[in-house]
Amino acid sequence: MRLYLAVAGSSIRRHATYRAAALAGAFTNTVFGFIRAYVLIALWQTRPVIGGYDIAAAITFCFLTQGLIGPIAVFDGALPEMAERVRTGDIALDLYRPADFQGWLLASDLGRAIPDFWYRSIPPMLAGALVFDLRLPGSPAVWLAIPVTAVLAVVVSFSLRYLVMLAGTLLFDERGVSSVAVVLALFFSGILLPLTLFPGWLGTLAQLLPWAATLQVPADVFLGRYEGIALLGALGGQLAWAIVLLAIGRYLTARVRHRVEVQGG
Repeated sequence: MRLYLAVAGSSIRRHATYRAAALAGAFTNTVFGFIRAYVLIALWQTRPVIGGYDIAAAITFCFLTQGLIGPIAVFDGALPEMAERVRTGDIALDLYRPADFQGWLLASDLGRAIPDFWYRSIPPMLAGALVFDLRLPGSPAVWLAIPVTAVLAVVVSFSLRYLVMLAGTLLFDERGVSSVAVVLALFFSGILLPLTLFPGWLGTLAQLLPWAATLQVPADVFLGRYEGIALLGALGGQLAWAIVLLAIGRYLTARVRHRVEVQGG
């Protein structure tokens, strides 16, 4: 455990040094947040409540999801730092480190997400609050659940990107799979529209898929749409996806290690 805490700490320090890039990303996310907000305002003028959201909740959802783009790494289909190592074959060295490969990368990704939360999540929310009447949690239980749902969202996101990275080791290039993964994340995470607005079976399916656990669920937790047992159920759903995806990743890591050994002679 001490090793992985050291890896996370090193990742925090490394990513915290790029403040200018993070703030530039926050500025971009904020600008698009305002664009999305005014589109939603135009949409919500047709009806006061759509998909269970009133206009205040919809605008808050908009700035929440914009703020989570960085920490959740929505536009990173795979793990960027590992992509080049997959293409060069240097991943073979990583697989044989005297440490758990998956655990090492998870600790590093959690460390990356902490500065991103600070530099890229807070500014869009503050900017949105200066212009709009955003809805803040009113329950202590929700405030306690927010860091839990945020951490689980990062773990689920990492698990999905880790699987894409492993697919790249089998295909010798992850870029095609990564592009597909980004499209799926954009469509099914809730970054475009709340998933409750999707019609019929598509909306039901979207909320059951793991991408919902990365943005839709954390935003709904913040908005207080889950209470009591429902709140525990939402967090439990995120935890279940995290466990399942990490388990699949661990199984495939063993297969990839065997494949690398065979190819290397």
